[in-house]
Amino acid sequence: MTTKIESITVGDALPERTYKPSSVSLFLYNASIWNAHRIHYDEPYTTETEGHRAVVIDGPLQGDWLTQTVEEWLEGDGTMIEFEYSNRLASHLGDELTTGGTVKSVDLESGEASLELFVRNQEGQTTTPGRAVVRFHRDRELSG
Repeated sequence: MTTKIESITVGDALPERTYKPSSVSLFLYNASIWNAHRIHYDEPYTTETEGHRAVVIDGPLQGDWLTQTVEEWLEGDGTMIEFEYSNRLASHLGDELTTGGTVKSVDLESGEASLELFVRNQEGQTTTPGRAVVRFHRDRELSG
């Protein structure tokens, strides 16, 4: 019986996902999390009062994108048991952001793997580094 953890190795890359949020998607996201900070939807306020170059993409939204990247990579074969991220550079409306990651360690005995995660902008700068630990289910065989 082969489980998914036995098929991954240190250095494996998680599939990347690219995002280019719109003003509507940012407004809806902020409404859903009850975030009324105007820098996430009011461009005149954001640029003239707060001094940003454009509407700011939420840090929590970028964290959500990282968790989606991990969950899609797991394909239901495991559970994320640890997760953290840190927004280091502001991202703005119009930016194209890419999420991804790398397997940093694999422990066959515990069924766990640690992942290094990122959100990068179109210039290749890591705006949001993160990390996760996942635990694979032991009772699922790989098909094929």
